Amino acid sequence: MAAAAGVSRSTFLRYFGTKEDAVLGAFDAHGSQVADALRARPAGEDDWTALRRALDTVVERYHQDPAGALATTRLVRDTPALCARQLEKQHGWRPGLAQALAERHGSSQPATLGETVRAAAALDCLNVAIDHWTASDGRLDLVDLLDEAFAALTQE
Repeated sequence: MAAAAGVSRSTFLRYFGTKEDAVLGAFDAHGSQVADALRARPAGEDDWTALRRALDTVVERYHQDPAGALATTRLVRDTPALCARQLEKQHGWRPGLAQALAERHGSSQPATLGETVRAAAALDCLNVAIDHWTASDGRLDLVDLLDEAFAALTQE
């Protein structure tokens, strides 16, 4: 990767600690962007709707460059080290999303167990929707898949 970028390995590693971070660096800001979008949702909106709509910030990136997103998603899903690192990064988003939910509820206290579970479930819905989208070669609509995943949470 360093050679392809025209820099030395040490210069490359100054910017990216690992090869995985080089591939996944674009995902770093997603967690805070989703949390900010969640805080900006209307106060009267229920948590599930607010979480679902806040995830549109991630989905938008898939709409901007579907072919590139599909290629990147396949690379990540098919490479165990990348898949593990992406899940680790997403795990790091959970506290921020849970805290954003707590703030929406007017709390200055740490997020509750329920808020943390809802944040985790929302991220799992995103991952399942992306998995289905990838399996369809991008033919299925990611927004519809994410809506369906969230709807499945409320079905009996």
